[in-house]
Amino acid sequence: MPMRKDSFLYRAFDLYYDGFRNMRLGKTLWAIILIKLFIMFAILKVFFFPNFLKEHAQGDEAGYVASEIIERSHP
Repeated sequence: MPMRKDSFLYRAFDLYYDGFRNMRLGKTLWAIILIKLFIMFAILKVFFFPNFLKEHAQGDEAGYVASEIIERSHP
């Protein structure tokens, strides 16, 4: 079933498709942005953000979180 050319989705897709197709500097900038996001979320997460729940909960993550919330709410 082909999409109608007067529909909102088709016009939005066509706008972005035409815009990205005619970009020169923008493609390079988007490549840099995607590389930076990959570095931030894939590489830095592995080395600098350990899985705290996995280390402390020992299998019962929900119970650990519940007990921590209860302990911290009652001083």
